Amino acid sequence: MRISLNWLRELIDITMSPEELAHTLTMAGFEVEDIEDRRSWANGVVLGKIIEREQHPNADKLSVCKVNIGEESPLNIVCGAPNARADIYVAVAPIGTYLPKIDLKIKKAKLRGVPSEGMICSLAELGLTKESEGIHEFDLENPQLGTAVSPLLGLDDVILDLTSTANRADALSMVGVAREVAALTGGALRLPLALSTYPTPGGQGFSLKIDESQACPAYIGTEITGVKIAPSPLWLQQRLQAAGVRPINNVVDVTNYILLEWGQPLHAFDRDRLQTLAGGDSLTLGVRFAQSGETFKTLDGQTRTLQGQNLLITANNKPVAIAGVMGGEETEVYEGTQNLILEAALFDPPAVRRSSRAVGLRTESSARYERGVNYAGLETACDRAIALFQELAGGTPVHQRLADARPEELRLGGSVQSIELRRDRVNQVLGPIQQGEGTGELQATDIEPILTALGCTLTATTPGQVWSVQVPPYRARDLEREIDLIEEIARLYGYDKFCETLPTQSAAGQLGPEQQARRDLRSAFRSAGLTELMHYSLVKAEQENQIALANPLFTEYSALRTEMLSGAIDAFEYNLAQGNGPLNGFELGRTFWKDSEGLKEQEAIAGILGGDPTLGRWVRSGREQPMSWYEAKGILESVCDRLGLEITYRPESNAYPTLLHPGRTASLWLQDRNIGVFGQLHPQLRQERELPDEVYIFQMELQPILDALTQDTFGRKFSAYSSYPSSDRDLAFYAPVEVAVSDLTGVMSQSAGSLLESVQLFDDYRGQNVPEGQRSLAFRLVYRASDRTLTDEDVEPAHQKVRDALVSQFAVSLRS
Repeated sequence: MRISLNWLRELIDITMSPEELAHTLTMAGFEVEDIEDRRSWANGVVLGKIIEREQHPNADKLSVCKVNIGEESPLNIVCGAPNARADIYVAVAPIGTYLPKIDLKIKKAKLRGVPSEGMICSLAELGLTKESEGIHEFDLENPQLGTAVSPLLGLDDVILDLTSTANRADALSMVGVAREVAALTGGALRLPLALSTYPTPGGQGFSLKIDESQACPAYIGTEITGVKIAPSPLWLQQRLQAAGVRPINNVVDVTNYILLEWGQPLHAFDRDRLQTLAGGDSLTLGVRFAQSGETFKTLDGQTRTLQGQNLLITANNKPVAIAGVMGGEETEVYEGTQNLILEAALFDPPAVRRSSRAVGLRTESSARYERGVNYAGLETACDRAIALFQELAGGTPVHQRLADARPEELRLGGSVQSIELRRDRVNQVLGPIQQGEGTGELQATDIEPILTALGCTLTATTPGQVWSVQVPPYRARDLEREIDLIEEIARLYGYDKFCETLPTQSAAGQLGPEQQARRDLRSAFRSAGLTELMHYSLVKAEQENQIALANPLFTEYSALRTEMLSGAIDAFEYNLAQGNGPLNGFELGRTFWKDSEGLKEQEAIAGILGGDPTLGRWVRSGREQPMSWYEAKGILESVCDRLGLEITYRPESNAYPTLLHPGRTASLWLQDRNIGVFGQLHPQLRQERELPDEVYIFQMELQPILDALTQDTFGRKFSAYSSYPSSDRDLAFYAPVEVAVSDLTGVMSQSAGSLLESVQLFDDYRGQNVPEGQRSLAFRLVYRASDRTLTDEDVEPAHQKVRDALVSQFAVSLRS
């Protein structure tokens, strides 16, 4: 917000310089982004009067003016403005004047052969506007020629560009900033109240019907008659311009002035236009939500299609304004307006925020409603506006209606809930303060003046130790807890006055077990040649169990992903299309879904394999070598082996039926828990995406892996190598196709006992001479002891147990 120091000085006594004030506000949490010192813009520019104007003898668009600036003889000035004429008062820059906004120093010159002794200035040349059609004309009652024009143009002012935090809605007004400066400096505060009194209006002019009292807690409608539309007085126009607001007319300018002064948005309707639009003899103002698809033309001339979340002001149920955002073109105040209805209302911040976003329109009004205006200041702002209408537009208030659903404590004169404040807690949170060469702590004499300056009322429950604090209504939204009061104490006391305390003993930081496990997991996948990927968690809504966003930016990002495999496939396809070749990659992320129990979320790790990792393709004439199922599975197994995870594979045919090949998919198991899936891409998907046939994807739950990696008993243990030779035995048999190799090896390891060192499958054959529905498998079993050389008498009993277990549990047909 742009703060005029001249305006601010009318509300609070300020003795410090603009730079000092800016520093004080910044240290208190209000960032001053810029200091616009206007006092140098018109140094040396004085008020003059054109007493004679003649056409330039050598130029059609120039004129020669005689200008009286209060000296013995008038100045001869050549001017190119089309509105230059005799008997008007203008701003004159004599010779030697420097105009910083256009970087020009006025010198004596000749223009087309005619001498010129100065310059008649436009507002653009003085820095007040970007463009001007001509020189500026003053309308003054008692003009004093030769006096400085800076006070006449509001250029004797300094503007602070102030940024407040989102919780300080009160700082979006001159009164709010004045209160803050008073608390920081101790200056006397002078609040602007109604300029005059008026009889309490009554009558039956119109009625109110507030259908949405939660979205509109309070609404005041005041009918004002006999208004005369005219330009605002110069002081009002200058204050609006200093704040960056364009003056329009006295009625609209008053509503904008109150918005800047009190932070309370107001809106003025043309009473007669409102009745015409509403139709009928009676008039009822209402508040309701729009119907989806309803249209409305706003003040900026745009016809907007409304949604169900747009809050509307209605006249006999016909829209006349988007509540808290912008009024309608059909009921705006214009040159012929004679009667008004002034709206002063409170709207729920979330309702205005959603409404503003729905129509893509953000205004000064909506910005204040979104942060929350002072509920208890509604009547004060309304009365102030009515008094200004009486003074500046000649209006007379005749009817007023009030609909009020505010909580009692938030109304004018109400008291908000008390907050208990403990001095011990204040010092515990803020720490010691600097006192001379030593340190100390905050005392009651430090705390009480700060909170009192903020407008709080303190009642000591334990003198000097505990207080019951009532905050003022205009700070009720951001002072709700004890810690909020402690923050205010630190802010106003000065952060720089607290001691910097460093830890007495420092220690090297370290990663937690789970953090280290995540790093090890990423490192293992990268070591296996996979590139780490990163995708948005937002996808297109296509499934019933997806969690949809209430307010998506794009249709493609309207829901949360339920799996991470699709993102890996998209990345693989994109890299192929860009000529980067096949991609081997992995990603750690989150998946989301909903079921009968509610919304669910979990972390997962997914990846895709299919690129040729080998070098030396010249021996294959540059052709890539397709990756087989066992090579892809081997890469995943190598990662698990590196981490010490014992992952087992089991046949799977129902997981992700549109993504995975039904006959080439396996479920992944860790410690008897199904944690994921691994498989080849579905042929139909591969054909649609024009991908290679040898592409494999996997996805695993992350938490079970982290739990395993962070167990106290987890980790590889060193086993001493045996110095004795091994004894190998081969075992071949026919087994049903549906029996998994992992089940067979598990039974072998369990039945053979401690002598069995390893089991390895070295042959898998299906075809001629193999019974239908079976396959021929051959395993090599390695037996070894650590203390002796094994003999046949040691090995054969263990090997026979393996045979017997396989026959009894899986009904295999032994071939050896």
